[in-house]
Amino acid sequence: MAKGVLEIMDKADLQAVFVAAGLSRLVKDIDRLARPSIRITAAEVDESLLYVGASKLGGVPDLPTGAAWPEWKGLPQSFIAQIRLDDVGQYDTEKVLPQSGMLWFFYDAQQQTFGEDPADRGGWQVLYTDGDLNALQRALAPTALPATSQYHACLLSFASELTLSQQPKLEIPKLDWSDEDQKKYETVLATLSSQVDRATPHHRMLGNPDTIQDDMRLECQLASNGVTDIDDPRAAALSKGAMDWQLLLQVDTDDTIGMRWGNTGMLYYWISLADLQARRFDSTWLVLQSE
Repeated sequence: MAKGVLEIMDKADLQAVFVAAGLSRLVKDIDRLARPSIRITAAEVDESLLYVGASKLGGVPDLPTGAAWPEWKGLPQSFIAQIRLDDVGQYDTEKVLPQSGMLWFFYDAQQQTFGEDPADRGGWQVLYTDGDLNALQRALAPTALPATSQYHACLLSFASELTLSQQPKLEIPKLDWSDEDQKKYETVLATLSSQVDRATPHHRMLGNPDTIQDDMRLECQLASNGVTDIDDPRAAALSKGAMDWQLLLQVDTDDTIGMRWGNTGMLYYWISLADLQARRFDSTWLVLQSE
């Protein structure tokens, strides 16, 4: 499936793209299809050159005094990223993230947590503080954490980026598109990103995910509420809240820093809008998808 990454500045640019593609009739749907995201670019760096509390992918976390390194089934989890929120505030165009503080992301070091089972809860951790970041301390990697589950430290840079939904029928109830409309839209998705961009890891916060398999929101809604089977009597009522889930962080496979999720897949950390607004980042749900 083509990635919906847009090399355009705003919705006015996107509207022009739709018109040029013969999709003038669908301009009315842009607000429901396009979502702003924060694109993350990672560059490998000597971690000793990063100040304590800097945003980074990989390496080791800079944690508050007394904070424990998360574990899962007796093994330390892999450290994935830490995001200093005042680094990304200017790129969060809808201001849905806290404007200060820090988020830390961890994941099952054995990569046996996929997010499809309610029992997967605990196979990842997202930590949050709105406290003093000057008091952080650089952690030491636990001796029990396998070397293959540790990743090279990367300095991060950020940019605002619009993303298009890959599955419009999920965003728009009673979608009135023709088959020809759908084909033209898929062509737009396939051609908006450059060859260079398609070859670049797609790390991002917020926006539409670069989905590899099926849409994940219903899976998050059901699994996080203890349901695995769509035929479960509870599923119908729960499914009404599926669209309330928001992508928090997407981490792509990046072989140059040792990150590979399944078969060149991605990690997706999701959060419900209610939990995001209440800053309950410990209530995230993770999904791993791969080819």
